[in-house]
Amino acid sequence: MSEITDGKQVSYADLKDLKERMKLISEADPNQYHNELSLKRYLKAFNTVDAAFQAILKTNKWRNEYQVATLNEDNIIVKKHLENNKARVLRHRDMIGRPVIYIPARNHNVNDRSIDELTKFIVYCLEEACKKCFEEVVDNLCIVFDLKDFGLNCMDYQMIKNLIWLLSRHYPERLGVCLVLNAPGLFSGCWAVIKGWLDENTSSKVVFVSTEEELCKYLIPDILPQDM
Repeated sequence: MSEITDGKQVSYADLKDLKERMKLISEADPNQYHNELSLKRYLKAFNTVDAAFQAILKTNKWRNEYQVATLNEDNIIVKKHLENNKARVLRHRDMIGRPVIYIPARNHNVNDRSIDELTKFIVYCLEEACKKCFEEVVDNLCIVFDLKDFGLNCMDYQMIKNLIWLLSRHYPERLGVCLVLNAPGLFSGCWAVIKGWLDENTSSKVVFVSTEEELCKYLIPDILPQDM
């Protein structure tokens, strides 16, 4: 038997097998954070029990080495980027209840940033958004890139690569939709590059929104910040 989630099947036998393997991790590390829904996401993303289990081990190792637990509002790096309005996890959700990460491109300058610090801030945003998920109902996120006042100095290919890597390796199946608002014509060349890095499934989740009517299919425009 299997359970169909987001068009993908998760075998009950595979889930049972992965749970048994996870018991060994839980005994060694009682604080490991994977629950049954997390295991299903890894199975959907990595297809086999062996691949999912190895991916979980890598994520656990990364979380410890990267000190993910220290990335909170009191962290000096996080605090700086919040004050500079680099991104924000919104109080309100999208139309189907997904937490929303809002990223205003105009507040970003590729020539004036530390990629290591920025990546830590991205992880903070992903962590905060994931905590807001109603996991039993919807366990994925809405990421909004607002390209109003976008210039080529705002285009940070390495940051986008890092975000794609994080979502694929350590936050699998967490991206529900990525909305791109107010994209100017010059962004078309940037998108051609970025699209080449995405698999077909992820690429299909990227939606370009050019009107308020289109935006209302995904979220209420009034929830987007006016102070960033």
